[in-house]
Amino acid sequence: MSERTIAAIATPAGEGALGVIRISGEQAIAVADRVFTAFSGKRLSEMKGYTAAYGIISENGNRLDDAIALVYLAPHSYTGEDTVEISVHGGRLMLRSVLRLILKNGAFLAEAGEFTKRAFLNGKLDLTKAESVMGLISAGSESELRLSRAAHSGKVAKRISVIEQGLVALDASIAAFSDYPDEDIEGLDTQNFLRMLSENEAELQKMLSEYDAGKVLREGVVTAIIGRPNVGKSTLMNMLSGEERSIVTEVAGTTRDVVEETVTVGDITLRLADTAGIHETDDTVESIGVKLARDRIETSQLILAVFDCTSPLSSEDYSLLESVKGKNTVVVLNKNDLADEINDSDLEGFRVVKISAKHGTGYQELSDTIADAAGTSNISPDSAVLLGERQRACAERALDGIKAAIQAIKDGYTIDAVGVCVDDALSALLELTGKRVTNEVTDEIFRRFCVGK
Repeated sequence: MSERTIAAIATPAGEGALGVIRISGEQAIAVADRVFTAFSGKRLSEMKGYTAAYGIISENGNRLDDAIALVYLAPHSYTGEDTVEISVHGGRLMLRSVLRLILKNGAFLAEAGEFTKRAFLNGKLDLTKAESVMGLISAGSESELRLSRAAHSGKVAKRISVIEQGLVALDASIAAFSDYPDEDIEGLDTQNFLRMLSENEAELQKMLSEYDAGKVLREGVVTAIIGRPNVGKSTLMNMLSGEERSIVTEVAGTTRDVVEETVTVGDITLRLADTAGIHETDDTVESIGVKLARDRIETSQLILAVFDCTSPLSSEDYSLLESVKGKNTVVVLNKNDLADEINDSDLEGFRVVKISAKHGTGYQELSDTIADAAGTSNISPDSAVLLGERQRACAERALDGIKAAIQAIKDGYTIDAVGVCVDDALSALLELTGKRVTNEVTDEIFRRFCVGK
């Protein structure tokens, strides 16, 4: 338990009905008792954990505000320390004045993420759960929230723990053999050793293969809608966004700039851009829009290439298809409620979906195809997915260690050499969960948190 008692505003800045100030540390209750007086006359230090009192915040006899103080006693609190949360009216000036009073009475202003860092240091959270906290706070989509919730519930830690336990067992067998080389040590059969290492290798490879899909679910995909004028790009934009976001007319070239919107399709957030129709034009303003559209082809992670299927592909359509060949593209054949004049053989090698953006038909097939293109079709937002580059890098190092151990066995190296590789893998996993991690790493992790969390 840290000697330094900390305090911070735990609710967002701005006007609100209530604001909360959190105090944590050995002197948390004593500090709160100096500024809070319960109407019951009972001091907070006399209260049991998980109990609340209604009273006032005052300074030198001057009443600042009515308040409710909620007491948590160590170790049964978020941080694992004695904690008091004081709720007052949620104005900026009110919260600042109460916090200032608390700091004058013995608390120190908390650093960014210090409450969660203390929870980690006091064994209330491992690093995978701690890192999920910011996702719970800042989630911008349902998928990101569900991924963060899964990690916070311990799913990532549990999945890593299974691999970790297998490596610990192998490490123990190697250590026993080193101490007693003449004994018949259980688990040191070469084939059994290789089988266990291969199982752990496969699981880590699976987790790493899911990382990119998880990143898509967390952060979304930069997506461009492209196509010739009047093929229904803006209608598709409106269909996906559920509102009249782009102007739709029968006049070709209505969209001359890039119209941007963030939409959710299935479990995926698309950072969507409706672009000007790509075609040859002498119009100066229109040509600028066409250039912007072509630029989006190069910078987007996903391309929805829209074609009017009421007529065969034109030379400009073929040119457009050539420009997106090899890119992450979904070909959208629009207006299929009217006719279908496009030869399927012209679209060989592309993911193809037929829709009527005007009537909203084909949405589910488009959603499924986008998920396939984004790599998320086989992963649920409730899965145990690695969160962030730090976790991915640790998993990569662990996989490298396991691969090196497998190769060392196949190359006939001594068991001690194999043990070094297993130790490297195990060390990386222990760093991932925080069981063995440097102060520099933890400082960097929690520095990204907001103050008050």
